[in-house]
Amino acid sequence: MNTIRFFVLLLFLGIVVGCGGNGNKTDEKLVVIKTDFGDIKVKLYNDTPKHRDNFLKLVDEGFYTDLLFHRVIKQFMIQGGDPTSKNAAPGVQLGGGSPGYTIPAEILPNHHHKKGALAAARLGGPKNPMKESSGSQFYIVQGLVFRPGQLDTLEMNINAQRKDQLLRESFDANKAKFNELQSKNDKAGFDLLVAQLREKADSLYATKAPFKLTPEQRNDYTTIGGYPSLDGEYTVFGEVVEGLDVIDKIAAVETDRMNRPVKDVKMKIEQVK
Repeated sequence: MNTIRFFVLLLFLGIVVGCGGNGNKTDEKLVVIKTDFGDIKVKLYNDTPKHRDNFLKLVDEGFYTDLLFHRVIKQFMIQGGDPTSKNAAPGVQLGGGSPGYTIPAEILPNHHHKKGALAAARLGGPKNPMKESSGSQFYIVQGLVFRPGQLDTLEMNINAQRKDQLLRESFDANKAKFNELQSKNDKAGFDLLVAQLREKADSLYATKAPFKLTPEQRNDYTTIGGYPSLDGEYTVFGEVVEGLDVIDKIAAVETDRMNRPVKDVKMKIEQVK
């Protein structure tokens, strides 16, 4: 009887462990980007579902077939997905095309711009305050390897830049007041407004979490490399699992003054079933 109970217990435990294992399976989707330089296999994150689903939809429709990596910058990234790049004449500036829509940002702190990160391109600046992504354009990070001290300096510079951005936005919002004070030749009032806006910007920035790299980010950026200054600004929705060397090959091609490869680098993307 004891022996029977023992085996029943083992069977029960086996079932529980088996169910637990299946429940933890991530089942992330894979795509392969085929180029003349080799294949790049990419997994798409499940926690950026809007970008994942849109990308898979375009892939299954054959949207990316024969499009170009139209913007290539060594030690930075390779970018493609502009529909106007298909059969584009040599020397034509590319990068303005889209499928006619944008995707809401899915910028998450657990995804960063390490080498091989797949991220969505977007319109920068004040015209896109919500950081919405292009409907089709993407880039894959090559980046470079940093020393720890370089990352410390980068953190300080990014925080200073973001503080300055708040100040510039505040100045722009009060442009009419500045013009009025200037027209009245009211230097004291002008200087007072500048001081007030600086104080307001400092106070506002103090309420925001400063840009600070996590231990995981620091490890990646000092080993495989990447481009940390983009973190928190663009949606990262996948990463390369095979073919990092292909990124290096594409990033090394000759480009023109607009960073377009002199010899076209075409792509074809398929979902891995």
